[in-house]
Parts: sequence; C-alpha cells; structure tokens
Amino acid sequence: MRETVESLAIALVLAFLVRTFEAEPFVIPTGSMAPTLMGRHKDFNCPECGYQYRVGASEVLSESGEPTGYRVIAGTCPMCRFTADLTPDNTLQRAYPSYSGDRILAGRFDYELGEPQRWDVAVFHYPLAAATDFIKRIAGLPNETLRIQYGDVWVKPDGARHFALARKPPDKVLAMMQPVYDDDYWPQGLARQGWPPQWAPMGPAGAAGAWKASPDFKSFRTDGTAPGEAWLGYRHITPGFDDWAYLLGLTAMPPPPPQAQLVRDFTAYDTGELWYFGRADDRQAPPPPPLPDGLGQPPSPWRLGLNWVGDLIVEFDLHASEAKGEILVDLVKGGHHFLCRLNLADGAAALTIPGAGRFHASAAGIRGPGEHRVRFANVDQQLLLWIDGRLAQFDAPTTYETQTVDTRSPDKEDLLPARIGSRGAAAEVSHLKLYRDIYYVAQRIVGGKAYPPIPTDLDPQAPGYPYAGAPPGGVARFFSDPAGWGIFRGRLGIEFALKKDQFFMLGDNSAESKDGRLWDETEYYVRRDLLVGKALVVYWPHSWNRIPGTPIPFPLFPNFSRMRLIR
Repeated sequence: MRETVESLAIALVLAFLVRTFEAEPFVIPTGSMAPTLMGRHKDFNCPECGYQYRVGASEVLSESGEPTGYRVIAGTCPMCRFTADLTPDNTLQRAYPSYSGDRILAGRFDYELGEPQRWDVAVFHYPLAAATDFIKRIAGLPNETLRIQYGDVWVKPDGARHFALARKPPDKVLAMMQPVYDDDYWPQGLARQGWPPQWAPMGPAGAAGAWKASPDFKSFRTDGTAPGEAWLGYRHITPGFDDWAYLLGLTAMPPPPPQAQLVRDFTAYDTGELWYFGRADDRQAPPPPPLPDGLGQPPSPWRLGLNWVGDLIVEFDLHASEAKGEILVDLVKGGHHFLCRLNLADGAAALTIPGAGRFHASAAGIRGPGEHRVRFANVDQQLLLWIDGRLAQFDAPTTYETQTVDTRSPDKEDLLPARIGSRGAAAEVSHLKLYRDIYYVAQRIVGGKAYPPIPTDLDPQAPGYPYAGAPPGGVARFFSDPAGWGIFRGRLGIEFALKKDQFFMLGDNSAESKDGRLWDETEYYVRRDLLVGKALVVYWPHSWNRIPGTPIPFPLFPNFSRMRLIR
C-alpha cells in the first residue's frame, strides 16, 4: 500500500510538471475515437464467449456531468454477437458499472516546432464553439481537396488533376484496425447447438492432406499430403438476436438457417441500447423485464454496421513441421484474390494478385520448421506482411490501383474473405484473428441535417436501396445475397476543399463521430490557430477499483494493460 501511494504521489508531481512545461492532460468524453480512445463506457466480458469489449455510455451524463436520465441497458459482443443485459436486474446478477473516459496527454509544442502530419491524433478547439476541446485524427492537409468514398480518404493537392488514395503507413494500419473475429473465443455453447464454425476446412471431409480441426475448432492441422492445395476458410456467420433466443430456448420458432454475410463496419462500442429512466421528478416506465440467461433487449439494426468493409487483416500462429512446401494466405476483396505464398524450403515470401497482370513482389519470409506469428493485410490498396511482428521489405511496390484491380463492389467470392492454405506443407495454425480497417462513411450536412440520415453511404435514391424500413433480418439477408450488391458500385462520395492553414478531422469511430463531415456545410475545417497539440499517451485509463481477477476492492487500482502510446 505504501509503495502504491508513493507511486501515485510521484505520478501527480510528474503530471503537474509535464502539464506546466510540455504537455496538457485531457479526458476523452465520447466514443468518437473508439476503439483507439475510449469515452465514458462499460467494460466487461461477454457472458457467453468471455471476450472483453467496451460499450459507449457517454449519453448517461450531460456535458456538465449531470445525469441525463438515460442508462445503457444492453450491448452486443463483436465475437459471438450475444446481446448482454446490462441492467442491475439482469438474471446473471452481474454488475456492469460505467467508467470514465481515457485520460491522455497532448504535446503542446509539437505543432509549434513541427508540421502536423496526416493520420496524427490531434487535440483542437472545436471551430463552432472554441471553448470546447475535441480530439480527432488529421485526415486532410492545407491546400488540398479531400474526398471520402468507398470507405477511404482520397486527396488532390492544389494543381493536381486527379485524386490519389491517402494510404496509411503500416504503423497506423495496426493502430487503427478493428476486430472482426477472434477464434480463441468461439463459444462452445454455439458449437453444442450445431452452429457452424466460422473457420473450417474446405473441400471433402477426410480427404488426404486436408486440414483437420481440433475438437474446439481453435486450431487446425494438415500433414501436407494433399495432391494440390488444401484450404482453410473463414465465413462471416454471425448469430443474430433471434438465433440466440432460439438457442437459449426462449422461442420455439427456429430462425432461418445461418448464412455467411459480408464483413460490415460493426463496432461493439456503438451497440449500447439506451432506455430513459427519467430524472427524480420525471420518472418513466422501467425497461422490459429481464430475459433468462442474461440476454438483453434486441439491438437496433442500425447499430450493427451498415457498410461493407473489404479491407481486412488476418493473423495466426504457424507451426511448420518441415522445411518443405508452401503456406498460402489469401484475402478477398471485390471478387479479387490477394495472395501471399510463404515457401518453407527457400524462405521466400511472394505476393501476387491473380488476374492483375505483372503484379509480383518478393521478400524474406519463413525458412524451415518452427513457430511464427504471421499477419497479412490488404488495406488502402496495399499489401503488407509481418513475420513475428517485423514488417517484410519487398523488392517491388505492393500497392495497386482501382484502374487495374476494381474492388468497388463485392461478389459471391467475398462471402469467403479470408483463407489459409497448404501446398505440400505439414503445419498447424492456431489463434486465428481477423481484423478490418476503419470505414469512413460518406455522410455530410445538407440543409442542416446529416445526409444520408443513417450512417451509410449507399444512395437512398438508388434502385434496390436496402434500408427503407428494413427489419433486422432484412439487413442480414441483404449482406448475404449477392443479387443486390450492385448498389455498392454507386456509393456516395463527398468532397471538402481546404485552403491555407486549414485541416480536416475524422474520428476513428466514423459511424458515431461528430467530425468535419457533420459540423457545418461551410465551416468543416480546423484552422491552424485552433490546434492545441498532438495526442501522445493514454496515461490513465479507467481504474478497476479492485485487484484484477479478484473481487477484492482496491480504489484506483491502475489499468496497466491499457496504458499506451497513441498512434
């Protein structure tokens, strides 16, 4: 206890000195930068699969810190999509407290001594109310026109004729990627009910050299004796609320059979369902009675992601048994395959895009038997490979352009967006994870209101618009049926022209971010004089108020795992 008190005292002294001479502390109020930075939120483990995730709760307090009368009563897990009852009366009798937002330090002199860079996380005075501080990521720089389309940022400097994709450097790709699925959290309750696993061997079961799953479907092995290529594939098969209600025995009518869907811009942070309990003098009706097994109230379909995301990152542990054969990693976007071949015999890594002409790049990869962590990304029309945390350096560019590889619209191949293969290689893979890139939604202010009115850039005026009063099941069916996907090719685009000393800001949680897109039709930029500084570090995430892993109270116990540099 004495050492803890001494450490806290030293931290307070250092914070005072840092604030006085170099940096200034800020508290993140909302979730516009989630999951990079957290506003007020609930932090808990999923009751079904155990995955730890966070749900935004900034609406429960006003800007002045007064209770609004709203409470977060439910949140949905990003792994198993179980919607948890977060009310005090939940049938699991678990407590789900709300925590304050991340406390960060911002360097006050960074932008006085150096030039702001694209993708920096910056603190600034809100242009429409300079007494309020905002924190966003710099996306647009002075003297350029910025376009948001297809989920990406495109820029055209003054004097240029064409827009170019603003690609994120590799460290920003890693900082901004968001979870889609982690196979370590495949819920065994779903498995016992016969729900299909998301990673599974492809091809005939029991064929020579085919991948074989462990009993819990968390690791896969092949002996490399297949005559050609043996594949393991990921299908985005996510249970909905009706599926969970049926699997838990709460409804008798079985829902439609599970179908693979496109990967969407689902963000667990945004799934918090609100209920107005009222203030002391304005008491409202209580929420519906709690459901068995800790199941919460059904989520709104608008909170589960409305945009297809094709920029993906896959990573896994590889245990190679011999120095022969190849391990293949394949990502699919817009029907195109982006392939990485790891030759275990000569240690070469090769990137190809079948059907894209002469695209080819080579680098050092993995040689011989051993254990390695492999990460392969297709983000911002660039292919990136990491082996054991180190970025591979290729002998040729690994970028591609829309003119040669058109990925604007998905097709049926995108229902199997990630695959791992073996060609003559005996190996085991485990700890499989799939991530997605941030999807920037092309919304803007038109006539004082957001257009489109819900966070999607599908054109509401286009034939086949899927969200005109669609129930939750209708949204899911749209993302599983290629017949209606032609509408993706006509996604809306928005443009913003920037002049000298003007910057454009975007939040990492695009679907819920009040950023430059949604400030004002004419004042959508931040002047240089409004920049406060560059965000540097999360020095105090919410404390647990107990010793982790125990019920033992311990006020202000530090949350060490979330103390980190901000990238």
